[in-house]
Amino acid sequence: MAAHDFDFFVIGAGSGGVRAARIAAGHGARVGIAEDLYLGGTCVNVGCVPKKLMVYAAHVAHDMQDAAGFGWTIGGRRHDWATLIANKDQEIGRLNGVYRRLLDGAGAQVFDARARLIDAHTMALGERVVTAERILIATGGWPTKPDEPGAEHGITSNEVFYLPHLPERVVIAGGGYIAVEFAGIFQGLGAEVTQLYRGPLFLRGFDDDIRSVLAREMTKAGIDLRFNVRIARIDKSGETLHVRLTDGAALEADCVLYATGRIPNTRGLGLEAAGVALDGQGAVIVDEEYRTNVSSIYAVGDVTNRFNLTPVAIAEGHALADSLFGGNPRRIGYDNIPTAIFSTPPCATVGLTEAEARARGGPVDIYKSDFRPLKHTLSGRDERTMMKLVVDRDSDRILGVHMVGADAGEIMQGVAIALNCGATKTQFDRTIGIHPTAAEEFVTMRTRQPEPKEGDSRAAAE
Repeated sequence: MAAHDFDFFVIGAGSGGVRAARIAAGHGARVGIAEDLYLGGTCVNVGCVPKKLMVYAAHVAHDMQDAAGFGWTIGGRRHDWATLIANKDQEIGRLNGVYRRLLDGAGAQVFDARARLIDAHTMALGERVVTAERILIATGGWPTKPDEPGAEHGITSNEVFYLPHLPERVVIAGGGYIAVEFAGIFQGLGAEVTQLYRGPLFLRGFDDDIRSVLAREMTKAGIDLRFNVRIARIDKSGETLHVRLTDGAALEADCVLYATGRIPNTRGLGLEAAGVALDGQGAVIVDEEYRTNVSSIYAVGDVTNRFNLTPVAIAEGHALADSLFGGNPRRIGYDNIPTAIFSTPPCATVGLTEAEARARGGPVDIYKSDFRPLKHTLSGRDERTMMKLVVDRDSDRILGVHMVGADAGEIMQGVAIALNCGATKTQFDRTIGIHPTAAEEFVTMRTRQPEPKEGDSRAAAE
C-alpha cells in the first residue's frame, strides 16, 4: 500500500502548475492538483490572454483610422463594450474547459478547492485531508493597491476585465507593462487616459531607448503621461472619482486602475505550518532545483518572484516534473529570455539593456534605427519604429536586441533564438533581409552610434 495518497500534489492550477501536473502524470506519477478560483490561473483568466484580446479590439480603431489613406471609406463607427466582454468571457470559458480536459486526460485528479498545508506532506482540501510524497506550490501572484486615502475606490487588473461599461475617463497609476498596456487599450477604445508614474520614466528595468521612445509615441497618441507624481487621495461623489495628485493637480475620472505591482500569492496556504521559508515580500525561497528549505516541497512561477513570466513558469514546471518523475534531471536557462509589452505601439526585448552591457565593463557597440514604417507613409499616422542592437565589441556577439513598433513581439521571438545560439553582428549582417519589412532593419544596420560623452550614463536616474 502506498505511503501517501499522491506521489505529487500541485497547489495552484495556473500555467506552471498545470504543466507540472500534466507532465508528472504522463511520467506515471499519481498526481492531484487543487485550484479554488479558476483553471489556467492569472494568464488565462485575468492576464495575458484576455488583455491581448482587448489589445486587438483597441487596434481595430487604429486600422479604421488608417484605412482612408489606402482608399477605403468606412461609415459610422461604434464600439460596444458589452459585446467585447461577453465574447472575451466565452473564450476564457472555453480555455478553462481545455485546461480541465488536459488534466483529466493526463490522469491528474482535479480538486476544486483551496489547499492548505498542515505539514510537509499533508494538506487540507476543505473538509478533506490528503497526503503527498512531494508538493508543488504554484499559486502565482496577486495585484496590490497602495495604502493611500480612497484607494478602495480604485480597481486592479483583476477587476478591469469585468467592468460593466467602458469608462470615459481613466486614470492609471503605475509604470509597468500592465499599466502601459491598459493605457493603450482604453485610449484605443475611446477613453480619455491619464497615466501616472512615481519616477522620471516608466518601464524601469527595460532599455532606456524603449522607455523614452514608447513615452514619445504614447504621448503622440493622446495619452496624458505624468511622471514624478502619485495619487495623494481619491474621493468619490456619485459616480465621479476626484483624484488629487501629489503635485497638487486634480483629476476627475470614472475609473482609477491601480497597476502598481503584484505580490506572491502565499497568504493562507499554511506554509508557515509546514516550515517553508519566505522572503520579505512573501515569496517562496527556492534553490536551483525549485526545492524549498523543506525537502518535500517545491515552488515554481510567480510565487517565487524571480522571473514573473508565463512561459518561464511553464518551463519551470515542465523541468521539475521531468526531474522528479521522468528520469531527466534538468534546469532551464534564464539568460536571453524574450518578453513583449503589448502597448500601443508594442515593444519587445531580449538580452541585456545598453546600461547592463556597459556595466559589465567591456567595450560595447550600439546600432540603432528610428524610422517611419512603410504602412504609415500612406496611412498618415505619426508613429515611428525603433530598433536597437547592443553588441560586445571584442567578441562581436549580440548581447541585447530591443524594439518599439508594430509586430515587435512576433519579430523578437525569432531574434531570441539567434541570441541563444550565440549570434554575432557579422552573422546578422550576412543574413539577407525580407523586403519590404520592418524586421529587415535588424540585418541592415551598419552605422555604430557614437560613444556616450563623459557623464552621460544613458540611464534614467531612479
